[in-house]
Amino acid sequence: MKNSDTKIIRWGILGCGNVTEVKSGPAYQKTDGFEIRAVMRRDADKAQDYAKRHHITKFYTNADELINDSEIDAIYIATPPDSHKYYALKVAEAGKTCCIEKPLAPSHQDCLEICEAFKIKSLPLFAAYYRRSLPRFQQVKTWLENNSIGEVRHIRWHLSKPANETDLSGKYNWRTDSKIAPGGYFDDLASHGIDLFIYLLGNIKTVAGLSTNQQGLYDAKDAVTACWLHENGITGTGSWNFGCSQREDQVEIFGSKGKIEFSIFDDAALLLTNENGTEELFIENPENIQIYHVENMKEDLLGYSKHPSTGETAAHTSWVMDKILGNL
Repeated sequence: MKNSDTKIIRWGILGCGNVTEVKSGPAYQKTDGFEIRAVMRRDADKAQDYAKRHHITKFYTNADELINDSEIDAIYIATPPDSHKYYALKVAEAGKTCCIEKPLAPSHQDCLEICEAFKIKSLPLFAAYYRRSLPRFQQVKTWLENNSIGEVRHIRWHLSKPANETDLSGKYNWRTDSKIAPGGYFDDLASHGIDLFIYLLGNIKTVAGLSTNQQGLYDAKDAVTACWLHENGITGTGSWNFGCSQREDQVEIFGSKGKIEFSIFDDAALLLTNENGTEELFIENPENIQIYHVENMKEDLLGYSKHPSTGETAAHTSWVMDKILGNL
């Protein structure tokens, strides 16, 4: 049964850091039927500054006060991954819709516990794997569904980049803290691509990986390689290295009659090569890159369509990540 389009869903944001400045926060404000009513950050000055700049009515320094605010219908958790489960269970207990930044949690087991809490309460749970909703990757999905490269055989992804200034300086960065992100940048970046591949090609049934720390700049892993098998028989390989001389971000999907090439993070053209030649298509990402993801949440909550990125799909991605890192 569809709900009325006239209902405004009032959101609260837990953790209004950098990701919420342009990527996600404004997307909630630009989506008809959504409104950001309050934000929370432990630093009162930063919370107040964010609320003022983004024209948000209320701000909190205490998460429980935001979660239990009677004027808040839904919570977007945008804190570092190690706190996702802690806050998610509180949101479920409060009986509210939730969207959690990716990865859903640092471990597959934590993901399962989060999903179960929302399932028990029959509450919607979304994950911010927004690439599933982006037009450029919807185009890749269309090519695949139209058999533009015939039967899909294999997918390959290589992502590499040099160590950045923070890495080299030794300054603390939670993204390379093994207690928060055991795989380092692999957790933060590779999860986007692996989740997208699952969306495009189906769930993965077998996966294995090797990981190590080659540079010694931090305690998380900085070099990872993996191979996997999708349930439909498509094979896949990936390599991620965060200490190479050059940045590369190249995905290739091989089929019986052609190939598709694209990047996960770079605004590069999509390439389709088959018996008709090579088609180059550039689809620009939106300024607020989560806008389609957020709009799709509204469509789901109104009963019009199912959102492609849920707690359940994100948990499967987490299982794959854990298997690659040897955590399962």
